[in-house]
Amino acid sequence: MTRTYTLKKRAAQQAETRRRIVEAAVALHGSVGPAATTLSMVAERAGVQRHTLYAHFPDEEALLMACSGLVQERDPLPDPEPWRAIADPAERLRTGLAAIYGWYARNAELAGCVLRDAESHPLVRRINQLRMGPRRAATAEVLGAGLDARQRAMLALALSYFTWRSLTREGGLGQEEAVEAMAEAVRGAKQMGMAWPGGETCPA
Repeated sequence: MTRTYTLKKRAAQQAETRRRIVEAAVALHGSVGPAATTLSMVAERAGVQRHTLYAHFPDEEALLMACSGLVQERDPLPDPEPWRAIADPAERLRTGLAAIYGWYARNAELAGCVLRDAESHPLVRRINQLRMGPRRAATAEVLGAGLDARQRAMLALALSYFTWRSLTREGGLGQEEAVEAMAEAVRGAKQMGMAWPGGETCPA
């Protein structure tokens, strides 16, 4: 009985230590970014020795996987599958953008740092694609149904975190205003004929 209790207590302590390490890393990723976060910084913030950190996470990749897993567990990217049932394309687009922009608002600092670093840090880019790529692709597929090439290009812009940040943080728009602005932009990007001199038209 005593041995069983001791083993359970030790396992609980190890789980708590692991949680503190991951929490510390996530906090640093949301402030200085994953590319600038060192294992020494994580150990110091978590209040553990470096050898303890390495016992749980032997390298940066293992820690990044744990961090991204925790973030997705707490607040996953919106699931686009329910939006398929919305028959009106305009309403489906607004619903999807509202959900995505809501996620950006809740995770603004962390998402901004991670997506910024993903542009230049191969490991961050690979793990970000692994964790978020499939759902981003599904979102583009569901919201892009029935759109032409120009509208899909505008949709890609509308779904970008950096577009949301520009509209709300720099442009001063509210969430609903940002959704309406980009929904209108996507609808308005529909390909149309261009007039030649003399009144003839050619494809845009």
